Amino acid sequence: MFPVIEVEGDAFVRGRLHGTLARSRIERSIATYARLFAYCGIDWDDAQRRAAGYQDTIGNLDAELLEEINGIAAGAGRRIDEILALNARTEILPPSYPGEPSPHWERVQEVNRGAGIPDWGECTAIAVQLPSGVTRSALLAQNWDWLGTQREALVLLQVQESDGRRCLTLTEAGMLAKIGLNDRGLGVCLNLMRSRRDGQHPGVPVHVLLRALLKRGSVVDAVQLASSATHGASSNILCADRGGDAAALELSPGGVEVLHPADGVLCHTNHFLMPAGSAGEAPRAPTLSTEERLARIEALARGHRGSFTVDDIQAMLRDESEGAKSICRHPDVALAREARVETVASVVMELAAGVMHVAPDVPSKVAYKAIALGARVTV
Repeated sequence: MFPVIEVEGDAFVRGRLHGTLARSRIERSIATYARLFAYCGIDWDDAQRRAAGYQDTIGNLDAELLEEINGIAAGAGRRIDEILALNARTEILPPSYPGEPSPHWERVQEVNRGAGIPDWGECTAIAVQLPSGVTRSALLAQNWDWLGTQREALVLLQVQESDGRRCLTLTEAGMLAKIGLNDRGLGVCLNLMRSRRDGQHPGVPVHVLLRALLKRGSVVDAVQLASSATHGASSNILCADRGGDAAALELSPGGVEVLHPADGVLCHTNHFLMPAGSAGEAPRAPTLSTEERLARIEALARGHRGSFTVDDIQAMLRDESEGAKSICRHPDVALAREARVETVASVVMELAAGVMHVAPDVPSKVAYKAIALGARVTV
């Protein structure tokens, strides 16, 4: 299982604890993204310069979250722009990723090595909102497909905010949040998407927005906050709450479009489903398999006729019926390492119970472990 990092106190103290306790995994995150940006023709110094432009946007959204990023940098012994670059990695990656590498990427790698950045040698994701039981509630689930080498940088972050509210998030060390739930019954998942307008202006980094959403108590609140923010890159945030509400928030530089469940189920992968986003979508890499996975998860969901258990969702996330384009994804060794995506982890969240079930590898290979929000966990 991934390390569980427990942080509390004021924002800077929380960040410093995160940075100190996850220092080696933050080093892994930096090495991974320095190489990934190089693949796209962006050296690590340039990534930091770009990331610095997000400080004011983050501070305007939530000054505490910017202070927490400062704390992470202090605890990890890194520059704040490096931690900003991790949290803004989605916004820094060009719309063309994971297509062909930059023709300059090997030269950029040499620049990185000269700066002391080591060589480490979405992200395909699925989320399903489900009604459960006699009273309305929700299960929220995702296979997180990303670079397999980054598995060694993942942490489970147990956070107690200054006002006592709690959240639990599976994230990459140095990042404020990714997949998670809170003590008010709201959960969030993330699907990477790409549009031709990505990167043209700064917006709230989606990993910062995810943490800000984990301070909210309902899907209605989440929609309101996401709609009030500016977005510099495209993503989908699938969210649900313990009252049974759910929505997919398709974010792009053009704004937010909201998709609601049909027959109690809402599935999303890595392409726009709403008209405005679809019209501006960037060309997709042929390895992405987003349409095949969406069709398969929707077919599996229809087979349950509205009745789901945690075990049912886990079985769906372990589905390998489509070979290399399956929901449960194994790495394709024929691809470059920078484009070799696999399921690094799988999560099923019981929002009413405040429990996250985590498979810390390709889910067909490992068991899920239940982790309760706020529980003192030793691993």
